[in-house]
Amino acid sequence: DVTFKEDACRARVGNAPLNLSTIRKFALQLLSNMKDKHSLKKKQYKAALDMEYMNKILDF
Repeated sequence: DVTFKEDACRARVGNAPLNLSTIRKFALQLLSNMKDKHSLKKKQYKAALDMEYMNKILDF
């Protein structure tokens, strides 16, 4: 909840909340599977800035 700031999300109609929840859980699982010592928030930030790190997370 804190990592992705779900409380600030304004998607409340139709399937949007369920779809976003599924995507968030998938992203959280990918970040959790990384075997480095950084926090989830740092991993998320690093993935946003570094395409090589993003590819490593996505296993390309």
